[in-house]
Amino acid sequence: MTRTILLVHGAWLNSKSWEHWKTRYEAKGFKVVTPDWPGDEGDPVELKAHPRKELIHYGPKEIVAHYEAIIADLDEKPIIMGHSAGGVFTMHLADKGLGVAAVAIDPAPTPGVGIPIEGAINALPVLGDPFSGGKVISMMKSFFADKFANGLPRDQVDYHFEHYVVPTAGKVYWDGVVSGGAGAITWDSKVRPPMLLIGGGKDHIAPLGMTKDIFKHQRRAASLTELKVYEDRSHYLCGEPGWEEVADYALEWATKNART
Repeated sequence: MTRTILLVHGAWLNSKSWEHWKTRYEAKGFKVVTPDWPGDEGDPVELKAHPRKELIHYGPKEIVAHYEAIIADLDEKPIIMGHSAGGVFTMHLADKGLGVAAVAIDPAPTPGVGIPIEGAINALPVLGDPFSGGKVISMMKSFFADKFANGLPRDQVDYHFEHYVVPTAGKVYWDGVVSGGAGAITWDSKVRPPMLLIGGGKDHIAPLGMTKDIFKHQRRAASLTELKVYEDRSHYLCGEPGWEEVADYALEWATKNART
């Protein structure tokens, strides 16, 4: 069985968002790799103060290629886990036959799957600006509290926003939602590793209905596909109270079902 785990962050977060998952998995004896998207490296406090213009050059295709190259340099095929847009990138990597198991958590809009009205409305802060595809966008704290991390206790919002939220490129949204993302996914794939989809019942960014629709598409693959729902969790379920349950379930499922 592999002892390597690759964690793929989503938009508005960088690798620091995985710090507690990384520590937890390393304590279980795993090598945990948490690469940033190109241009997302660094401390979130500094990145918010000085957003990096180079982010505008990286959309889904470039980011997936970035992770594909990282996987190629690993000593063994990893378990791949991703959150939000990182969940979509995890599906693309799995579609290429990479990894021994894949876990897509709260996956963002995915090529070939319809976007619920709620998800489309909550993308308007970016897509509502027709020029945002060439911009680096900063998230408002009120949006983080009410939409992104609505499952987080109110007295923890300031800390999490300050320590984990980073600017993101409008290109990720425009390419992902409007321009086909990183390309089509082969739903009836014969090479895709076993996949677990995880959704939150209180997710306003990637509504549970969309995750269930993605599951219906992914289950056409030759390998095992399963769905786990946390009805009382938001889009921020990897960071809000109870994240340990999610992390442990994801790892137990992946190690149990990983292909040899």
